[in-house]
Amino acid sequence: MSPKKPQEMKPSTAAAKLDVYLPATPPEFQEGTVTRDELAELQRNPPQWLVDLRRDGPHPRSVVAGRLRVSISGLARGGITDPLTTAQIKALVADPPEWLVRERATFDEVRREERRLRARETDRRAEAAKRDA
Repeated sequence: MSPKKPQEMKPSTAAAKLDVYLPATPPEFQEGTVTRDELAELQRNPPQWLVDLRRDGPHPRSVVAGRLRVSISGLARGGITDPLTTAQIKALVADPPEWLVRERATFDEVRREERRLRARETDRRAEAAKRDA
């Protein structure tokens, strides 16, 4: 029986798991493959380039959306299609444009509705369990 080959992933998958913008990573990261063990090591002991990238950006849309507390769709509606740096995100938060205020309100409303529906479903399941018992 031959030893198992370690599972590898594309750089884009590894970048997504690390929450970094792939084009901003070093060329050796972009051109190679990453094993699960290497990914775990990057998460445990990030090299300086990863620390700097996570701190300063540019950040992928998922990170930008999270830091602005809007959806990725909300970013697109607001005209944000390119990655942003931490400084750009802070500037938007400090002086939010109208689209950001509107998208945050929409995002909060959607989250409230999701919580309400989850609570209702939990209550329904509890009632059904009571009836079945």
